[in-house]
Amino acid sequence: MKVLAVADSDSYLKWAACLLGDLPPGGTAELVVVRTPIAPSPEQIAAAVGGLEPPPVISARSVRRLAERTRPDVVLVACTGPVVDVLVADVLGDLRPRPVFVSGLPGISVPATEKAWLFRSGCDLFVVHSEREVAEFSEIAGRLGGGGAVGLARLPFLRSDVVAGGGNRVVFATQAKVPRERPDRERILLALAELARLRPELDVVVKLRALEDERQTHNERHHYQRLWREMGEPGRVEFAAGSMHDQLERAAGFVTVSSTAALEAIALGVPSLVLEDFGVSAEMINLVFEGSGLLGTLDDLAEGGFRAASPEWCEANYFHPPARNDWAGRLAGLVAGGPRVPARSLLDGPEHAAARRRARLRVEVHPSMLRAGYRAKRRVRRYLRALG
Repeated sequence: MKVLAVADSDSYLKWAACLLGDLPPGGTAELVVVRTPIAPSPEQIAAAVGGLEPPPVISARSVRRLAERTRPDVVLVACTGPVVDVLVADVLGDLRPRPVFVSGLPGISVPATEKAWLFRSGCDLFVVHSEREVAEFSEIAGRLGGGGAVGLARLPFLRSDVVAGGGNRVVFATQAKVPRERPDRERILLALAELARLRPELDVVVKLRALEDERQTHNERHHYQRLWREMGEPGRVEFAAGSMHDQLERAAGFVTVSSTAALEAIALGVPSLVLEDFGVSAEMINLVFEGSGLLGTLDDLAEGGFRAASPEWCEANYFHPPARNDWAGRLAGLVAGGPRVPARSLLDGPEHAAARRRARLRVEVHPSMLRAGYRAKRRVRRYLRALG
């Protein structure tokens, strides 16, 4: 099996690199990053792929030429929704022979959304990571139509064969989208500072998804490190980028509002806390943690009130037995099955043509437009308007 994997952002790149490692032996895989305004920095790329050789960042046209030259059996489209749609429907859609198109979501996807399915409905296999997610997306697929099979895979970066050594640090995993408001983020930082004051033997670390001048899958309005400076650095808190796994191996406790890193902490046996002060809802991306035993408050954080996840919740959510994973078998069947009817995208048709053209422009942005910051974002918008 020959696989070409295409990622567009830091979180999708990490997911793609790990998922490729779980493919059956005997095949070949090539990983690239498609150049878009959210393409990861060299440092983010290195952190996402671990010890692997960093993949190149190339244009959409170069992705097409690479696919024509290598003729992959499978294209893993590990990208945000609009980029998945335009790559599968436009950039790569007329490849012959047509490869099997695989997509998926890189983390927690509860509750399942119609939008996620719509953008990926042109793919032959849609990979998710818990039996609850399979059931919810299968219901959406049955109701809306389109798309291909829904496959189950354990989140590939959940290592069950490694246990954290019991370090002296508490790791707070940030999330770009929530909480949204600045005062809420300041409350988190103050609780972390209070924990550092009460427990001077602990190193309290804010694990950043990206530095201030780096792009992420989602925009972050109030970057924690910038907030900390503007607050006058009211305490003893450290900030770190790089590998989450490296941080968790030295962790005595873990806290987040909704990051998928909570699952990594559970897998490593790190006592954890998921903050519920800002609500437990789909909007806060933490609904899945209901019943986990991990929900707690900023007061719990300040006092170091970390805990273990419920075993029953773990089995239903992301820690199912490996024997239940079926995505690799489904993929092998699609590859070996010969000519087949391609998955039908629900976004085909004239009513979506303009949006698809805009998405195509997004994956063809010139690299000079990719610098971060407000002025750079304005230049990108002007550039897209000039093209369109």
